[in-house]
Amino acid sequence: TPGDNFNGGGFELKSGQSVVFQAPVGWSGRIWGRTGCKFDKSGTGSCQTADCGNTLKCTASGKTPASLAEFTLSNVDYYDVSLVDGFNLPIAVKPMNGQGNCSSAGCDKDLRQTCPSELAVKGGNGKVIGCRSACDVFNTDEYCCRGTYGNPVICQPTFYSKKFKDACPTAYSYAYDDPTSIFTCSASDYVVTFCSS
Repeated sequence: TPGDNFNGGGFELKSGQSVVFQAPVGWSGRIWGRTGCKFDKSGTGSCQTADCGNTLKCTASGKTPASLAEFTLSNVDYYDVSLVDGFNLPIAVKPMNGQGNCSSAGCDKDLRQTCPSELAVKGGNGKVIGCRSACDVFNTDEYCCRGTYGNPVICQPTFYSKKFKDACPTAYSYAYDDPTSIFTCSASDYVVTFCSS
């Protein structure tokens, strides 16, 4: 997340590569992957999905659609994988050596392959490169859980959020998807994996 970020807020990660970060106590933020990126030697450029300011080092939040790993680190850590802003690539969070529930969260399936056409984002070659959320596409209170739908009793899963949830049962599919989507763990390290399957 821009502001309180790691490694300047952006870096290239090739297939099979890994990077280790030490998060400060009390850190809260998001981690996401960008796809279809091209940067020059100065770090200026853009990505087809989840672009964050036209630079390698993010200067803004990831543009939708973006699959997000979200963390609030404290004595008890809260973490989740969110598809509320859409899907651009598979992402999973796995706690290591923690205490408590410490379940894995995420979406290992590639939703680009089953994305409804009305939510699909296509690249220059016509291939689906991302799947937008219904809120992002239709911008209604029902899909965005706002206005009269701004509480968990009224805002229920929709056709689209159910499709996301069926494919990725441990990821947030809409704003009030808390019971099956947010996880806790204490004294843990976390492995965030992109495109693991």
